[in-house]
Amino acid sequence: MQSFQLSCESTVDLPYAYVSGRNIPVLFYNYTVDEKEYVDDMGRDPEALPHFYHMLEEGALPSTSQLNEYQYIEFFEPLLQQGDLIHIALGSGMTNSVANAFQAAELLREKYPDRRLVVIESLCSSSGYGLLVDGAADLRDEGKSMEEIETWVMGVRGRIHHQFFSTDMKFFHRSGRVSGATATVASILNICPIMRLDDTGAIIAYDTVRGKKRAIARTVDTMEAHAAGGTAYAGKCFISHSNCHADAEVIREEIVKRFPNIKDIRIYDIGTIIASHSGPGTVAVFFYGDVRQPDKK
Repeated sequence: MQSFQLSCESTVDLPYAYVSGRNIPVLFYNYTVDEKEYVDDMGRDPEALPHFYHMLEEGALPSTSQLNEYQYIEFFEPLLQQGDLIHIALGSGMTNSVANAFQAAELLREKYPDRRLVVIESLCSSSGYGLLVDGAADLRDEGKSMEEIETWVMGVRGRIHHQFFSTDMKFFHRSGRVSGATATVASILNICPIMRLDDTGAIIAYDTVRGKKRAIARTVDTMEAHAAGGTAYAGKCFISHSNCHADAEVIREEIVKRFPNIKDIRIYDIGTIIASHSGPGTVAVFFYGDVRQPDKK
């Protein structure tokens, strides 16, 4: 049995049953709609996500807030009392929460000098963040040390690619993830911006196509260009979607055709926190590849 624990945040966009089953404690984000606060559900209540999208359809504009220092302390401390802890946090390209995680860790190290607490910024988001945590859990289960896992995460986090597109850019613009010009042009011309995360974990809209069919083809082409081994890629591939499962299935089929060596490809829901900023109609593909590049602009 390992002498340390591995933890994450609910924005990994993996089902809670899966994460819990792998003995990964989770710190939950909250979101607010019409001054009512909800907990990021991660599939614990099968009605929660449909209710969330129903609120969006009715015109609701959810808001989210970063995790504060006190929330991290409340989460970390009981785990530290059991042993050492390595926590992988949502990337700062999505939220500044990780700064509070670092500060909480500093305070707790003073209180628990005999415990080791490591906080790592993932540089990832959604099920790409989940892919990173999942890989770390695989190493833990293989008996790797805390130090070995930390080294692996730091080396791999910038190689997990996030390729995605959306048929509705309203929420991306509202949350400041893309410019108003990009969102307006996309809406008027029925264009799907093709997006990715850069080396810092920030969203970049780097190409545009008309229609979902071309968006899917462009996404798969980009995966071929960047995946480890190209079409010989045999690593895990996660796909996530915000209330458009049929589109996720189509892109899964295209990936299976293009990458015959992939043995582990999974489809997950984009959770309520990430979907508060992406809205419905987003499909994302996550895989291991070359080093993610900065924005060329």
